[in-house]
Amino acid sequence: MKKENFGQTRAGVQASLYTMENENGMELKVTDYGATLVNIMVVDKNSRKRDVVLGYDDVSGYETGASFFGATVGRNANRIAGASFELGGKTFRLDANENGNNLHSGLNFYNKRLWEVKQSDAQSITFALFSPDGDQGYPGDVRIEVTYTLTENNEVKISYRAIPGEDTILNLTNHSYFNLNGEGENTILNHVVRLDADAFTETDDKLIPTGKLIDVTGTPMDFRQAKAIGQDIGADYEPLKLAGGYDHNWALGNQGNCEKAAEVYSPETGISMEVLTDLPGIQMYTGNGIENETGKGGKHYGKHAAGCFETQYFPDAVHHENFEAPVCKAGETYQTTTVYKFRIHE
Repeated sequence: MKKENFGQTRAGVQASLYTMENENGMELKVTDYGATLVNIMVVDKNSRKRDVVLGYDDVSGYETGASFFGATVGRNANRIAGASFELGGKTFRLDANENGNNLHSGLNFYNKRLWEVKQSDAQSITFALFSPDGDQGYPGDVRIEVTYTLTENNEVKISYRAIPGEDTILNLTNHSYFNLNGEGENTILNHVVRLDADAFTETDDKLIPTGKLIDVTGTPMDFRQAKAIGQDIGADYEPLKLAGGYDHNWALGNQGNCEKAAEVYSPETGISMEVLTDLPGIQMYTGNGIENETGKGGKHYGKHAAGCFETQYFPDAVHHENFEAPVCKAGETYQTTTVYKFRIHE
């Protein structure tokens, strides 16, 4: 594994960049700043290497950026209504950092901290973070590990492991923005997507789930048969108008097994990506809020410049008894894996 300087934070803390390669010419680059995924280089149908994730050239971009490019998100990914929840008879208050609600756990984000490198070898690295009791408003000490692995099957595996000292909420995800045309190359509206989901979670006008699951049949949310993102994104359909595009949680039927949840394909490059998860939901976000971001090499990122496929427990699950709750008991092990697998579409 190659280690190199990734710049210093404003506080003078040194960040490092770690590069893994496989025998197929694929590369994975991650940094200890935020346990962040920085680059995925994939060989396209014309034997050209493409970087398929948005990001920045050094740590300064990640320190100041607000779009969560490549971020490890925790303790709880996505939204919690009212920026508070009850657990064990106690009420816990969080940062109200989006429309009076909590998004991605609040302002002291995990992706704005330097993580420790616990172990590494040629094609794997584990980052560790200690999150104390009361961190971001959540109960209990938690020791968290995130392991990135690049396999010879062109898989980027992200494994999460944590053990809390008290009952707490744990719902970690990766917030990489994918553009299989190559980052900075056109929008993702040409990307063809298939989602293995029969329903999505209905939300209010602030994107907080109502608790109701909506059958995708006959709606623009139906991706059971592969279709281009751009086909229905502008449809006259209230959930799409509220979010300015796709920014919704689809309900998966994997029953806790690590199975394929989604497949994305760029006709332009031939690059296909499968998303596998053992979690009950996946958030597809089509970069509706990206505006005038300056990314790698000075490239301009605008609306729909990339898409996220965030594996997760359902948003605001802690407030809905019919949603599987992201509660981890004291001393129990939280463990989950997400896989992004790349190939050339045939």
